[in-house]
Amino acid sequence: MAAARRISTLLSRSFPSASPSLLRSLGRESSRARGISRFSTAAVVEEPIIPPVQISYTKNLINGQFVDAASGKTFPVYDPRTAEVIANVAEGDAEDIDRAVATARKAFDEGPWPKMTPYERSRIMLRAADLIEKNMEELAALETWNNGKPYVQSLKSEVPMVVRLLHYYAGWADKIHGLTVPGDGNYHIQTLHEPIGVAGQIVPWNFPVLLFTWKVAPALACGNTIVLKSAEQTPLTALYLAKLFHEAGLPPGVLNVVSGYGPTAGAALASHMDVDKLSFTGHCDTGKIVQELAAKSNLKPVTLELGGKSPFIIFDDADVDQAVELAHFALFYNQGQCCCAGSRTYVHERVYDEFVEKAKARAMRRIVGDPFKNGVEQGPQIDPEQFQKVLRYIRSGIESNATLECGGDRLGNRGYFVQPTVFSDVTDDMLIAQDEIFGPVQSILKFKETDDVIRRANKTRFGLAAGVFTKSADTANTMMRALRAGTVWINCYDVFDAAIPFGGYKLSGIGREKGIYSLNAYLQVKAVVQPVKNPAWL
Repeated sequence: MAAARRISTLLSRSFPSASPSLLRSLGRESSRARGISRFSTAAVVEEPIIPPVQISYTKNLINGQFVDAASGKTFPVYDPRTAEVIANVAEGDAEDIDRAVATARKAFDEGPWPKMTPYERSRIMLRAADLIEKNMEELAALETWNNGKPYVQSLKSEVPMVVRLLHYYAGWADKIHGLTVPGDGNYHIQTLHEPIGVAGQIVPWNFPVLLFTWKVAPALACGNTIVLKSAEQTPLTALYLAKLFHEAGLPPGVLNVVSGYGPTAGAALASHMDVDKLSFTGHCDTGKIVQELAAKSNLKPVTLELGGKSPFIIFDDADVDQAVELAHFALFYNQGQCCCAGSRTYVHERVYDEFVEKAKARAMRRIVGDPFKNGVEQGPQIDPEQFQKVLRYIRSGIESNATLECGGDRLGNRGYFVQPTVFSDVTDDMLIAQDEIFGPVQSILKFKETDDVIRRANKTRFGLAAGVFTKSADTANTMMRALRAGTVWINCYDVFDAAIPFGGYKLSGIGREKGIYSLNAYLQVKAVVQPVKNPAWL
């Protein structure tokens, strides 16, 4: 802990959220130049800060023990700031998934976890939350080292949300119950809400600690056992978190973590005949494969949280300075690697030119560099594949004749840093307005009428989220009902409370994570009917 605390001395600023203080932080730069200018990037060229944290867990966690992969293979894990290897992790495949599922099945059928009182389960979850809070700085440092997001974001926002989610679902553990149902005739009818069994969970690389908890917490609260496959880019914090759960008293076999690649370990988990439920977060194309594998095996139910191309709509009554800052946050947060990023910025024609100039100025002030350094807002993209994908979409925007206001290239010659990029004069038919870029690229589109922007915002294969910025309650009410998206943020963005359900329409997924709604995915409902002789009442 003492060593990890030294990181916090590098930081003097909390992670910004969409708060009034954040909105007031916007400057008033009013240059009309359309040229491409330099960014505040001194931190990129400096030697990276080596975080004082030990990488202690690199093996698969099966039946409460860290074990090598059955094949003996390992794979490298990289620091996206430098593209250098920071650890070699056990490479699980189908045989490791088989071992983990068998362990989880035995723990469910014969072990104490589903038979434990809900109150005892909640106490173990609360102890895990306490341990995570105690080790918060180490977890945050590992998350940033492996993922590249700003350390202050990991420390002040994401790891605390892990603790909050565990408190929330620990509170639900002893409040899950069935109903007594009135029926026709002399029968006592009741429903039982039972754990579904062995849950397979596949988490992505953009929010490793957070999405680990989105999936694990409700499954545990309901009394299930778990086999979780982490993303191959970011396996380190999943192993650390699982270790803390076992320190808290989680019985062996209840939570198993296998590191590995999607086509091997992920496919084996999705198609496994002894997995009762599957939850996947990731790309839409991969989600289709996961659902197909689940259907072709034992028709296990699947929760899918997939991609998005979310509209952020700014009306002409908006305070432009505040709208610029909130739209900037909605897009550039987490290096743009956010499934619900406000990546289609629709701006009313009356304030369009002013907005574009100020959005450009804000992007050019964005500080990009080592995410462990004080004041840095943006770290590197996750890996070379994602880095090159972002640059391809930037080239596509240029070739489509969108106006490149700023950015448009890599930053530095080491790691996977991309300049904050802003395009104006974007039209709905351009790829940068249709596809999920998953990077720091803001596309600004113009609209005139409310009905027109509703039609255009909904004309997408996605439906994960949307944002609306207006002073009019009537406009807000119209938009919240008209937009076909799982979440609509009004005059805010990326507000993720533990109780708020999250999921999408259309290709953005099936089912919901978080809140009470996620519990339903990990429960079976059983109807029990028995005759009643000479009832006093029915």
